[in-house]
Amino acid sequence: MKKQLSHISESGDLQMVDVTDKISSARVATASGKVIFPPAVFVELEALGFVGTKGSIIQTAVIAGIQAVKRTADLIPLCHALSLSKIDIQIEPEAPVLHIQCTVKCTEKTGVEMEALTGVSVSALTVYDMCKALSHDIQISDIRLEQKTGGKNDFKR
Repeated sequence: MKKQLSHISESGDLQMVDVTDKISSARVATASGKVIFPPAVFVELEALGFVGTKGSIIQTAVIAGIQAVKRTADLIPLCHALSLSKIDIQIEPEAPVLHIQCTVKCTEKTGVEMEALTGVSVSALTVYDMCKALSHDIQISDIRLEQKTGGKNDFKR
């Protein structure tokens, strides 16, 4: 079986994938990413307990990521709107990096990979926004799907 892009019709037009005939099943996806700080900035943030003048950097990023997951279909044009059952975002410091992981669950006809990737991306962007006053040399890196289950194919990195 030849793989093909699912959002391109046979005539070359953009299309939203038709999931009408698919059976709903439990779907889970986990994505990860990193925010890498200059070492001196990380030390300063760690000494402050990752709390800045705008509040808790980590908790704000978690809330932003959760909000983004719920709005993925508004951000990615061909994503289906899904009824989500669980969103879990974890942000762990390990000098000079904040590791971000987002797991999303639903029982639907299509998967939640884009939602998990969106959660990581917006969490990382929120960290950058809250810390950019200390340095513009902060890097967002390695955003990727770690695993997904449900549907036709499972994936694990």
